[in-house]
Amino acid sequence: MDEQKYFQQVVSLIEEKEINRRTRELLNNYNTLYTYWQIGRCIVEASGARATYRSDLINKWGTELSLQYGTDYKVQKLRRMRQFYLTFPIWATVSPKLKWSHISEIMTIQNENARNYYINQIILNNLSVRELRCLIKSNAYERLSNKSKNNIDYRQR
Repeated sequence: MDEQKYFQQVVSLIEEKEINRRTRELLNNYNTLYTYWQIGRCIVEASGARATYRSDLINKWGTELSLQYGTDYKVQKLRRMRQFYLTFPIWATVSPKLKWSHISEIMTIQNENARNYYINQIILNNLSVRELRCLIKSNAYERLSNKSKNNIDYRQR
């Protein structure tokens, strides 16, 4: 039965590797979101006390940063980072379970309660971006009854 013992060791090694891989992915995602949020904060603060929109600043930074660091920092992405910060001005309200692609979709929703509803759906149902888009397109939040909307606890994140 030594064979079974070795097989169990192999299974343990694989499970450990997979757990470590998933942990690294989550940490990398968290670091990416935090970096994008901080960049958005810097853009807002550099734009002035009222956080007015300065396309000249974003255009200048986007041109310089994309030349130096690649397309992750082009003008359109910097605009999204700015919007990310404005949509979630308190970092603690950003769920580490969200990915940047989820956040990019969620930021287009103006109604905060609807946005929180969709965030909770992502977390509870492990939605892909494609599934999230379908849910938003089907107006899932708008179809809820007012009673249901009032009973939703948006602090589950």
